[in-house]
Amino acid sequence: MNDTPEPNAAAAAARAANSGLVRDFGLLIKSATRMEQRIDAALRRECGISHTMLEVLIRLCRRPGEEVSQRQLADDLTLTSSGTTRLIDRMEGAGLVRRVPAPGDRRVALVEPTTEGRTTFLRGAAVHARVVEEFFVRPLAAADYTRLTGALSEIDRALREATD
Repeated sequence: MNDTPEPNAAAAAARAANSGLVRDFGLLIKSATRMEQRIDAALRRECGISHTMLEVLIRLCRRPGEEVSQRQLADDLTLTSSGTTRLIDRMEGAGLVRRVPAPGDRRVALVEPTTEGRTTFLRGAAVHARVVEEFFVRPLAAADYTRLTGALSEIDRALREATD
């Protein structure tokens, strides 16, 4: 079997691979991935937590007293149930969160931050803000930043409203 592409197929594939849409979306993904890596590295180095752990703490600290189940965390963070369970296990072992039974339904585990979790969250939030300011905000003119965040909001809205 010959794996040598036909000249027309090779040219068509090259055009598709080099299209502006592929390039532009790739730039968005690469930038987001690099930001994620910078934030995660700084959080691990300075706070001893991952970016995903910070995301859990953000969710738990957003509305004090709110009851948040592991299922809600999984949905909010787009993690699998088993991935969320393992993450909460690690965070509980580190003293950042605790599980408590839901009033009226002991089968449901609620997750709440501990005092140590809140303290770690505050340190992590400061690290997160510093990295975001340095690499997401500062490189852009104020008007460009406003346009970028507005455009990202519109993309997010369109994706949430889309039906599959």
